[in-house]
Amino acid sequence: MKRLLTTLLSLFITLNCFGWGQKGHDAVAYIAECNLTPEVYQKVVKALGGHSLVYYANWMDNASHTQPYRYTKTWHYANVDKGYTYQTMPKNPKGNVVTAIESIVAKLKSGKLSEAEESLNLKFLIHLVGDLHAPMHAGRLSDLGGNKIYVKYFGKKIKLHELWDIDLIEDAHRWSYTEWQQQLDKYCPAEKRAQISKGTPEEWFEESHKIAKDIYIASPKGAKLSYYYLNYYTPKIEERILAGGLRLAWLLNSIYSE
Repeated sequence: MKRLLTTLLSLFITLNCFGWGQKGHDAVAYIAECNLTPEVYQKVVKALGGHSLVYYANWMDNASHTQPYRYTKTWHYANVDKGYTYQTMPKNPKGNVVTAIESIVAKLKSGKLSEAEESLNLKFLIHLVGDLHAPMHAGRLSDLGGNKIYVKYFGKKIKLHELWDIDLIEDAHRWSYTEWQQQLDKYCPAEKRAQISKGTPEEWFEESHKIAKDIYIASPKGAKLSYYYLNYYTPKIEERILAGGLRLAWLLNSIYSE
């Protein structure tokens, strides 16, 4: 029993290293879902076996810990150490979030995938575009994207990575994922949506990395963070969630409209 509890605890800690957390990924997926064309929406739902994007928003976090999909564990992030850029930083040979998204998009556009392969790659894409917009998924290799940096957040000792993936989103707004879409996307002007959607996965990653560099400065080891920190970064969290959803929609509309 003790061994089982230790294993489960280790799994929980590892899972916290992935993604925006459930709320963030659900919000990104739902914003994307609301911005698909009717034709593309039908194609995507069919490819997902009758399920929505939100249904599979967090699927990959669990799947990456199972034997069939262990090869995707490094796809959730890309590391850029201090003094490097994405271009100059040595790349993980097992892939990263940028290379994974680029490869998946190319596969889906090829039209050569079986139904099962198409469904699997869609599940990956839905999740990874969310990860791409999580700033600490563009953090340093030296501290594992903030997983080795502990700060005090309202008195609680927490990893910087976990703070950004989960706690800040939950504390920024006590919204459901549908309310995130309603508040950020529903009233966003069409011209602003079009502007946000421009770019490439690598350019979107660079945005996250720029924010990560600012976070490292604002959140040194042992820092005591509370209301000012939360208020300062809430607009940035909103920006990344909205951008992730709109860009996922843009990718899917591009893939399935051809």
